[in-house]
Order: sequence, then C-alpha cells, then structure tokens
Amino acid sequence: MKELLVISGKGGTGKTTIVGAFASLAKASSLTNDTVLADCDVDAADLHLILKPSIRETKEFLGLKKAALDPTKCDNCRACVDVCRFDAITAHEESVEIEPISCEGCAVCSHICPKHAISMEDVVAGHWFVSDTPYGPLVHAKLGIAEENSGKLVMEVRREARRIAETIESRLIISDGPPGIGCPVISSMSGVDLALIVTEPTVAGVHDMERLYALACGFDIEVMVCINKYDLDYEVSAEIEEYCDARNIAVAGKVPFDEEVVKALVKGEPIISPEHTDEDSKSPAARAVEQLWDEVYRLCEQ
Repeated sequence: MKELLVISGKGGTGKTTIVGAFASLAKASSLTNDTVLADCDVDAADLHLILKPSIRETKEFLGLKKAALDPTKCDNCRACVDVCRFDAITAHEESVEIEPISCEGCAVCSHICPKHAISMEDVVAGHWFVSDTPYGPLVHAKLGIAEENSGKLVMEVRREARRIAETIESRLIISDGPPGIGCPVISSMSGVDLALIVTEPTVAGVHDMERLYALACGFDIEVMVCINKYDLDYEVSAEIEEYCDARNIAVAGKVPFDEEVVKALVKGEPIISPEHTDEDSKSPAARAVEQLWDEVYRLCEQ
C-alpha cells in the first residue's frame, strides 16, 4: 500500500482539483480495489464538493480540554481571574464567567481555585466522516469554528484512511493535503511515500513551493512538482523548472489554464470523468492531468 499526498505551499493553486481528477483516473485504472481518499485539509475541507460523498459514519473529534465552572461551588473569590493569561475569565458582581472560545486549556485556573469550582472537560472540537463516493471511500473532517488542534484531527483522518485501506486491501491512498507548511501539513506529510507539490507561476507560488520543498526534505520524502496554469507566465514557469532541475526534483506535469476546469468545478464535478473516454472531447487541462497521473502512478507502483 502506498500513500500519495498532494500539497501546495499556498491556497488556490488547484491542488484539490487535481486530487479530484486523480480519484477519477484511479477508478478507471487497473487498481484491484477502490482507492482510498482522504481530505487532510480539515480547516477548510472542500474535496467533498466535487466527489459528492454519501456519509456512512460520523465521529466526534475531541480537542483540548477547556475550563468549565460549577457556579454552585464558586464563592467569587476571583483568584482565577488574576491568573488567567488569556483573559478568558470575566468577573461580575456576584460571579465569574469563563469564555470557552478564549480558553486555551492551560488548566491553571482549575488548580488555583480554592473551592475546586473549575474542572477541565472534553470539548467536541469537530467531526470526522467516513463516506462513500463513486471513486472509493473518502475520509474527511470538519473542524469547529475557532477550534484548534487541527494537526491531531489530520492524524485521525489519516489513521482511519489507512485502516480502511488495509481492510479492503487497497493499494493506494490519495490524500488532499492542507496548504502551507504549518502543523496540519506536518501531520499530513509524516510517513507518506510520495508528495506531489502543486504550484503556479507567480512570485508567491514559487516562494511557497520552496518553503514546502524544504519541509519535505526534513521528512526525507520523495517529491514531484506539478506546475498548474503554467502558460500564464512562461518565464516564471521556466524558473520553477530550473529550480527543480538544480535539485533533481521531477516536474511530473505542466497543466495549462483551461476555462473548462472552471465550468466543471461550477458543476461540482471532477475535470475528468471515467465515462468520458473520447480523447477529442477532453480539454487541454484534462489531457495534461492524465499525463501527470501516469507519471505519479508509475512512481507509486515502484
């Protein structure tokens, strides 16, 4: 079993669009069992928008514990107000109040309270789902508003995706990673077999690709690059290829700008469908992504 992670140094590069196309192409390939899909962008998951999943299971995700006040025990001594460094506890005339969104779960208030009126309780910070799609099982999640610990939720998603892959004897997991280089990306990247970095020919795209590549090197992960909308700036695209060539990074594909991609996304569909096999009817971007998939899948099979 191999795990392919598709990532980008910044949002909006077309990463999820390519993952959706890969899901369709994997379904049409010679894989013996369904490919397992995972959306690791738990802060802003959107792979489900084009894969149309039917939710099979819903599980709660418990984040950091947060302080909860028992007003029947509180004598309004306000010791907790003095020690809270996050201004999460507000003093009133006859009582104090804890604001859950501001609470960081440090637990100092619970230790300092002489009446033991404050306890640390589990909080449901989000949910993760196991769904069925036309292209195989999908594990995805939704983090609650203003909730943190998204790296931990990413690990829950990946753990379940691996469990499903082992159960159905799938040969491939395709993960749609979060953008950037932060904690969710680190959780997505650890232990994968191949990372495909999707970038675009802009100053921000190049800069963030370089940061993401440096992060991948720290994990000793094999990396390939896809230049999306490469024809918007041929000069910068050439710079990306030179950067990759100097570091022995394979440029697995270059996808042109294509209005058909926008039309497919508006419809909530992958840009490539297993039903559309006529080469003449495929858009330039679809043909380029097919070639990209061939390169990536060939490496995954090694």
